[in-house]
Amino acid sequence: MPNIKSAKKRVKVIEKKTAINTARKTALKTAIKKFEAAVAAADKEAATPLFNDAVKKLDQAVCHGIVHKNKAARKKSQLAVKLAKLA
Repeated sequence: MPNIKSAKKRVKVIEKKTAINTARKTALKTAIKKFEAAVAAADKEAATPLFNDAVKKLDQAVCHGIVHKNKAARKKSQLAVKLAKLA
């Protein structure tokens, strides 16, 4: 345990940021899983808005530093290929 006041504050701040980052990452994974479930069901009508949501969540994760931009670009490309195969 830290003894210095500023170190104690840093511990609190890190705990808050970790919780926020975890929530954002979980929301991202959920959006991707929902899209992939719609693709697995071959439901293009439902998959299109879910694709847009997943891409939005990926972009937000990049802005917040949760996911590297190249990983997000790769994931968006993979999801776009899955959506295109439904057509």
